[in-house]
Amino acid sequence: MIDTVRSFVDHEVRPNVNAVEHANEYPEAWIEKMKEMGIFSLAIAEPWGYGGVSAEAYALITAELARGWMSLAGAMGGHSVVAKLIQAFGTQEQQDAYLPRMAEGELRATMALTEPGGGSDLQAIRTVAARDGDDYVINGSKTWITNARRSDLVALLVKTDPQAQPRHRGVSVLLVEKGPGFEVSRDLPKLGYKGVESCELSFTDFRVPATALLGAEEGHGFAQMMTGLETGRLQVASRSIGVGQAALDDAVRYAQERESMGRPIWKHQAVGHRLAAMAAKLEAARQLVLHAARTLDGGGRVDMEAGMAKYIASETAAEVALDAIRVHGGYGYSTEFEVERYYRDAPLMIVGEGTNEIQLDVIAKQLIARNRV
Repeated sequence: MIDTVRSFVDHEVRPNVNAVEHANEYPEAWIEKMKEMGIFSLAIAEPWGYGGVSAEAYALITAELARGWMSLAGAMGGHSVVAKLIQAFGTQEQQDAYLPRMAEGELRATMALTEPGGGSDLQAIRTVAARDGDDYVINGSKTWITNARRSDLVALLVKTDPQAQPRHRGVSVLLVEKGPGFEVSRDLPKLGYKGVESCELSFTDFRVPATALLGAEEGHGFAQMMTGLETGRLQVASRSIGVGQAALDDAVRYAQERESMGRPIWKHQAVGHRLAAMAAKLEAARQLVLHAARTLDGGGRVDMEAGMAKYIASETAAEVALDAIRVHGGYGYSTEFEVERYYRDAPLMIVGEGTNEIQLDVIAKQLIARNRV
């Protein structure tokens, strides 16, 4: 599967991605090819999907997609998290209704957590789902929701009990499909991460049946979503590795082709040492991501490991992308070369799926919890 995706990226994506990205075009043909390859089934086990893949394979496949274009990895990231949530916490009816269609890519899914005033503080969300007979009535808004226009299923984080203390006990997840009162209000303009949409959502007296509640009981949504975000953060870390690898590959190739003072520029110590440092840092980040994936495969708790992987990999990707521009010199600042795209895409991984400051908070808490004095 990894080889298949690598071939797809090298032969179909990379030769054309610059034009598609600068036009901010939705990659319809590539998404259809990803469906055919089973990309949207990677996280879905039998009997609903094709059996899924290990977390390690999932990370490597994600990195290959991001090496071609980070937006392609983003197109399947939230979908995979929602699939994991439904498998882990959904009712039998929810699993049977959604997972087979999600595995085929017929039904695309995304998650909606972030709110305009909330940022990474998910316990402070204000979108409310009030019980009314056999329905929930939803009012509120979400922002920065990737794939919102083209996803037909949304795992929506809501307050079902705004008065609950502690606050997280009042949070639930609803599996909602679009209908009256659910509006995708606008696409947000972005520095990078082009092609796939990031939207604002608004809910005005939006009714969904009570069976939309993920699982059997209210009040478990925060813990459910935190479990899902372990996969999400591993996915973002893997995207970072892919972007960093693309930047390194381009820098290494350019350093051999470009000559200065009669020799390839990599032979100048300043450039050669920069390439060496880029490669070493990226490989260290990759091994940290794979360690987190293997820990997840082993059934262990990975909030600290995924947080570390996401933190180090995303910071490394941003640093390597900038170094690739340095290696290219003035040409690195040109839109004719792809390194400027890596530089624009990399910061998303620093602030997405929980900012890196949040990752450090998670790491610190787990560090103390696992090493009590």
